[in-house]
Order: sequence, then structure tokens, then C-alpha cells
Amino acid sequence: MDSIPLGALFGVLVVLLVLSGFFSMSETSMMAVNRYRLRTLAKSGHRGAKLAEWLLANTDKLLGVVLLGNNLLNAAAASLVTLITFRLFGQDELSLTLATLAVTFLILVFSEVTPKVIGASYPDRIAPAASYVLAPLLKLCYPAVWFVNLFVQSLLRLLRLNPGAASENSMGVEELRTLLTESGHFIPAQHRGILLNLFDLEQITVDDVMRPRGQIEAIDIDAGLEEIIHQLATSHHSRLPVYEGEPNNVVGMLHVRRVLAHIHEEDFDLAALHDALRKSYFIPSGTNLYTQLEQFQATRQSVGLVVDEYGELLGLVTLEDILEEIVGEFASLRPGGQEPGLPQEDGSYLVEGAVSLRELNRKLKLELPVDGARTLNGLILDHLEAMPEPGVSVMIAGYPMEIVQVHGRMVKTARIGARRATGNSSP
Repeated sequence: MDSIPLGALFGVLVVLLVLSGFFSMSETSMMAVNRYRLRTLAKSGHRGAKLAEWLLANTDKLLGVVLLGNNLLNAAAASLVTLITFRLFGQDELSLTLATLAVTFLILVFSEVTPKVIGASYPDRIAPAASYVLAPLLKLCYPAVWFVNLFVQSLLRLLRLNPGAASENSMGVEELRTLLTESGHFIPAQHRGILLNLFDLEQITVDDVMRPRGQIEAIDIDAGLEEIIHQLATSHHSRLPVYEGEPNNVVGMLHVRRVLAHIHEEDFDLAALHDALRKSYFIPSGTNLYTQLEQFQATRQSVGLVVDEYGELLGLVTLEDILEEIVGEFASLRPGGQEPGLPQEDGSYLVEGAVSLRELNRKLKLELPVDGARTLNGLILDHLEAMPEPGVSVMIAGYPMEIVQVHGRMVKTARIGARRATGNSSP
């Protein structure tokens, strides 16, 4: 060794540190790479991604070859630094201390910290590229890697550990929700909103989106034929529930357009109207929207009547109501419908008490609580804890609300002002 010039020794040291840095960078990038992006690249035919997937499927062997190369190179670099130090400063304790400090500094900076930071910052670029080197190297050094892993696996079994089962790369609903929320500009905001809404379908029930019984347009079969025909001709709905005697006694559903096509026939009468009725589709109260969407698909229905455990009619829900929870409103104003809030000059809104809170939040961009009452009337009564009277105001979720009209024991119309504060609601 004494015959080798110092310049050559320094050159070899640089090569050793660079190779050791490659293994450190490869190890970090392989562990930090996005597995799903890697899988996508592999499916598109990217050879580096395929090699990286194969290496990650054999993590013990991958770490074996990486750490084997890394430690061998670090040991060689340490010996070389010691040799260079002895030739420069002599063979004594001071020289040995200097050599130890020098090799520690060089390995930390050039072979460990800096390469690992780079590997962690650009894993999706580095991992596929490094796989071109690591995969052949693993095959070349397989006997040594197998021998090392023989002891590793024995030690793991002794400790009763199963890394394979613990390292399954899977995601739950909450992890997917977080991934979508933090996707930033990679997914358009509208698409991200639709995907997030899909996760909420199991948390929202038909009671949250249904039209309450008091707002359902229905036909009384006991009314005169002329009155029924007039109602059909002026209706903006394609299907209407038909009841007998009182609204809770629904006897069927009527397809409006099909009936209108026959009203001018001579033999059209109440009996023909009865024959045109179709069996009503009932939905148990509390059914979540995801389940109901599946049921609509399986039964080829698009309108259902929500009933409670006693068979009492609570409201009506349509396929469109569920789809709007996913993709938003199809139109700014439905035929025959009205906006949930009438804007005022002072920035407030006049709102019907029967409007659902979810619809208010979605259309007026409010943040009213939806974990209790489902309508504005119910929300105000819950916070008021008294009989509603016109002119009474209440602060709910930071929004000032004034009762404008009362019908019986219900709030018919209320005025909602701009949000002023957050915190606990109080009358």
C-alpha cells in the first residue's frame, strides 16, 4: 500500500463514498416511493417500475443487497481513511482519532444524510432508475443475501414477528379521504368533491335528502276527474303519488305523461285512472344513500316513498336527490320548484322553514349543523326551546335568524343573516 500514491487513494475513497451514497439513496427512495404510482407505471410497460415492484415484493432480499453493499463500502472507506491518515500523520493514537472523526464525517455527509435526503425528495424518479442496478446485483449476490437472511428470518421467528403481514400496502376509507383532500392540483376540485361525496353516502340517510310529506305534490283519487286532469296537466313532475282519503294512505304511483296521452279518449274515467296506477315503492326510514342507490339500480326504480317503522309516510326521495349529493345540482332551479332562499338587499335571505338544512348549506354556502334537526324549522325550534313567535331572533352557528312568519307551532318563514361569529349557539 505504501507504493500507491496518495492521489490514487483519495480517488478510490471518492468512488467508495459515491457508491455507498448510491446504496443509501436507493434504499430511501425504494422505501418512500408511491406504490400506486409505481404500479401505474408498471402497467404502462415501464421496465424500471416493473423491476422496482419486483424488488419491493421481496423487501428482505432488497434490504439485504442494499445494506450488504452499503456496509462493505463504508468499511472499505473507513479502512482507506485510516491508511491515508497514518501516511499523513503517522501511526499513533492521535492519528487514529483523527481517522475515526474524518471517516464518520465523510460517511455521514457524502454517503448517508445527503443521498438519503435526495432519495426521500425524488423517490418516484430514483427508485425505477436504481432498480436497473439493484435487480442484477441481487441476482449476482444472491448466495450472500440468502445466507444473511437465513439468520434474519430465524431471529424474526424467534421474536414472533411477521413483517410480511404487517407491510400490506392497503388503504382504508379515511386514508383515501385524506389522500383526496391533500391531492391539491393533481385532481380538479370538482372531481375531488365528487369522490369525497361518494364516501359520505354511507353517512347520509334518505331522511336527510327527502322531500317532507307536507311538500309532496300528490293526487287525491277521491277528487273529481276534472280536478285530477287539471292537476296532471299543470304538474311539473313525471310521477305523482296517489292517495285515497288522506295523504298517508298512498294507493299507487301515476306516470303523468302516460295518463295525459289518454285523457282525451272517450272511455277515460276514474276506472282507467285506477288501472294506470303502478305499485308504490317504499323505503324504510334511516336507509343510507349508498344502500338506496343500489336498491334503485336493482329494482329499476327512480322514486320512493320514505316510511317509518309504523308505515307512516315521512317523505319522498328520488334518484336525482341522491345523485345531487354526489355531483351537485343539475340545474339552478327545478321546474315547479323554488330557490331555498330569497336574497334581500341587506345580504340576508328569506327562507321557508320546511327547507332541509343540507339543501341550505349546499345552495347558500352555509355551515348550519346537520347532525340533529333536518329542516330549518326543526333547527330553530331546537335552539329556541319555546313556542315560535314572529320577530323573535336566535343565533345559531354564528348566523342571526329572525322568525318572520309562524303557522301553528311551526316556523313558516325565517330571515338568515350573514355569519358574524362562531362558537356555541344561544338564543
